[in-house]
Parts: sequence; C-alpha cells; structure tokens
Amino acid sequence: MTTHTKVRLGVLGIFIVTAVAVLFDFPRLGTGLTLPQWFLKPFRLGLDLRGGVQLVYSADVSAIPPGEESSALDGVRDVIERRVNIFGVSEPLVQTSRSSSDWRVIVELPGVTDVKAAVDLINETPRLEFKEVDTNPTTTPTLSEAEIKAKAETVLKDALKPKADFAALAKEYSDDAGSKDQGGDLGWKKASDLVPEFSAACFKDGKVGAVYPKLVKSEFGYHIIKVVERRGTGDSLEAHCQHILLSTVPPPAPTGIVWKNTGLSGSQLKRATVSFDPQTGEPQVSLVFNTEGGKLFGDITRRNVGKQVAIFLDGAIISSPVVREAITSGSAVISGNFSIAEAKQLKERLNAGALPVPITIISQQTVGATLGQAAVIKSFQASIFAAILVGLFMILIYRWPGLIATLSLAVYGLVILALFKLIPVTLTLAGISGFILGMGMAVDANVLIYERLKEELRGGGTLSHAITLSYRRAWPSIRDGNLTTLLTSVILMWFSTSVIKGFAITLAIGLLVNFFSAMVVSHLLMAMLQPRRHPERWLWWYCVSPREIRTVKGK
Repeated sequence: MTTHTKVRLGVLGIFIVTAVAVLFDFPRLGTGLTLPQWFLKPFRLGLDLRGGVQLVYSADVSAIPPGEESSALDGVRDVIERRVNIFGVSEPLVQTSRSSSDWRVIVELPGVTDVKAAVDLINETPRLEFKEVDTNPTTTPTLSEAEIKAKAETVLKDALKPKADFAALAKEYSDDAGSKDQGGDLGWKKASDLVPEFSAACFKDGKVGAVYPKLVKSEFGYHIIKVVERRGTGDSLEAHCQHILLSTVPPPAPTGIVWKNTGLSGSQLKRATVSFDPQTGEPQVSLVFNTEGGKLFGDITRRNVGKQVAIFLDGAIISSPVVREAITSGSAVISGNFSIAEAKQLKERLNAGALPVPITIISQQTVGATLGQAAVIKSFQASIFAAILVGLFMILIYRWPGLIATLSLAVYGLVILALFKLIPVTLTLAGISGFILGMGMAVDANVLIYERLKEELRGGGTLSHAITLSYRRAWPSIRDGNLTTLLTSVILMWFSTSVIKGFAITLAIGLLVNFFSAMVVSHLLMAMLQPRRHPERWLWWYCVSPREIRTVKGK
C-alpha cells in the first residue's frame, strides 16, 4: 500500500468519524434515517444552565466513631441519590465535602420545580429492613373496577369546575401516597419518561390550560391527567403534568418472590464492615447486631436455612443472600464473589440505615429555567464567535495551512460535543469555559507545526518532506505542553469543588482530542491537499517567499 493510499484511507476515516459526530450533535439532520436511540441523547446540562435547586446540608457526625465519618457520609450520599432518582430528577449531583470539622452534603437537582417535596424526601431517615420470603402471599382487597371508574368520574367533574384546585383534589381523593404528598405533581417529563397512557394525554391530546383534565386508564388504575405547561420542540419537548390516581385496579396474583417483614431493621444493626475471608482472601461484609437484633436474626436464620433473606434500603433490595446455617451469635458475614468496591458499597449502604447521620439544610439556592436558557444561548454564541475568530486568525497568518487548521478545528469541535453527549459530561458555565479555552489551545499545536514548516521550507527542503519533518519535530513540544496542562486538569478534578471540576473535565477532554486533531487530522489533510505539481509555485500560500529559500526542489 502506497503512502498516498494510506493518506486517502486516513482522510476517509476522518470523514466517517466527523459524520458520526454530526449525527450525535445534530440528530435532526438524520430524521430520514433510522438512528439508534443512543444517537438521540440530549446534552446533560448542569444546574446553572438548566435551572433547578442546590441544597447544602450540614451533617452531624458526632455519633459516628472517629475515622468512619467519610464512610458514613458516603452511605448517606448513596441513599440521597437513590431517593432523588425515585423522585424523578434527571442527572442529580450529590457530593460530600469537609471544611475543617464541618461535614457537608451538597445536592444539585436540575429541573426541579417542587423544591419542598424534594427537601422532604431527602430529609427522611434511611429505612433499612430485613425481609424473608412470603410463602403465602395475599392480594390487597380493592373496589371493583366499575366502582373505581365511577369514583374517578365524580372527581373529574370537580376537577373540571372553574378555578378547581387540582393539588387539593389530589391530596383529598388520591389513593396513592406519592400523589397525595406531591399534590399530584409529576413535574417536567419527556414522553419517554411516562407510561404510554400518560404520554398520549400529556403530549398528543393534552392542551395547556386549567380546564383540561382528562380521565385516563393505565395498568395502575384510573387517573385524572392535566397538562400545566409544555416547552421545547421535537426530541426536547417536555410537559409539566399533574395526575390523581384514584385507586388501583384489582391486582393480579403476585408473581416472582414476595417478601414480608421480619421485624429486624437498621436500628438493631450496630455496624457493617468490610473483612476478608481468612481461607480464600475474598472480600466480604461483616454484620454486628445488638442484643435484640442478634436474637431476631437468630430466629430469622433458623427458619430460613437454605432460603434467601433480603436486605432492603428505602424499599429497594441491596442484597439477598442465602442463609447457610442458623446464626445465633449476633454477628454474621455476607459473602459471594464480591469485588472490593462492591463490598465497600454494600457496607456503606448498610451503615446508611444503621448509623443515622442527621443532616440539616443550611443553604438553598434556586436558579430559574429562564436564566439557565439565557446562559445556554450566550454560551453557544460565545463558542461560535471564538471559533470564527480563531479560524480567521489562523487563515490570515498562515494562509493555506491556516485554512486546514480551521477545518481540523471544526472536526475538533464536533468530536468534543459528541463526546460530551456520549460519556456523558454535565455541562456547566465553567465547563463551557473549559471547552472554549480548549478551542484556543487546539490551534496552539498547529502554530508550532506551521512555524516549524516555514523553517524547513526556508532550509531548502521539498514541500512533502518539510510537512513530514515539521510534524515530527514539533511533536515533543506539543506533547510536553499538553501533558503539563492535562496534569493540572487532573489535579483540579481530584481536589477541587464541583464548579472547578466541570471546567477541568471539559478542558482535559479537549486536550486529549487536541492530540488527535493536531497530529492526525491536520497532518492527513495537509498531506492530502498539498500541491503535487510545481510545489515551488505554491510556497506563498505556505507563508514562505522564494527569496527566503536557498534551493527549492520538486517533490
């Protein structure tokens, strides 16, 4: 295979990568194609761009043994993440920090409208429960379906009245605890987040207005759905809906495993720790109960030898080990091919329910969606202006190589945005600043290469050979310069706050793509688009005058 053929194949590969990046960045351009679902992922916007609320809690670790505060806070963070996910918040950010002796939990909830409901949910004490298999499950008696529908139609009449208080109706009539607590508020949702019946009511038939409640039946029962507001278009269309669940339809016979309470909970668990099997060396989780818990655990294991006992945290199973023998000593071990990370996570989850860490809210900051949208528009405009100015500078100073650098910069930008979606990266104002800075740094490598190219041409080298040497000899400077900046970004990611981390992450990704953009994309384009006949006639386009060259040779 000749060098020219290799260059052509390389340029073809760049074209394919760029085309895929364009489909990621602008999926509507592929509306005539059947694109996989992961092409349609939206950008993940942070709190300052999307709007939402930031909650800062102070954690009381006075009851936690010294040295175990960080582990206890990790368990609390895991519980909060699980709760806000259940609440329906997309891309929540929950992190812990320490300032002198003060431990804090920072919660960012993009897109949240009902702040009070989120705060109430987070403030609940984690519930750790031990359950056993129910060998004789029964269904909960309910009204007949005709009675449920009649009740729903009665409530619908009240909801259709002028100035009807939908939230009050939800709290009064709903048979669903979540609907009561939230006043029937579903919050902002996309069609893909809802059951088909809800999606049809909120997106296809729904009309924004206070007098358009609609009766809908789903697998969960009869609901009254109301559309409060809709925003966006196409794939980003969202609707703010409310609902009242009147009652569940007669439930089917239970399938799978049904669990029942045993009376053993996190209040009887003293501590969970990671240990290692003395024979195999595999990580395992050790449990220590108090006197009451040890007796209950002994009774549970005695009647469940050879069966599963499940451990629930906030209603979700975190482990379901099989009991090997009756355990009456008040301590037990959970094993089962854990990795160290898995054992540590289970320990943290168990301790989150066993070691209550009271948290008190000390700060609440709300960012409006309008402010966030304005920030997105301004950031997008800044990115476009930065790219145009950098491209014009390169073309004016370096002429033909500058134009090629501008093309490689376009590839750089498209690939970066696609990676932001694919990883995904939570974009904040600081993160976008890192992206814009990365665009400027992306052409630094081209400046070094093109200055080296002029020196090689002035020394009398052929154009083809000068291009090869310029990339080869500029590489050590490009490598060292980018690696030092990359090291700084890693340090910022490791030790700084969330705002600075967003900047460092986007800058680091930009630096890595910069290696590809400068050393592969621009090199292949330069080799592909260099003049093949009479290259000495094109030297002005490479910023070199024939008078500056001692000897000029053909290719």
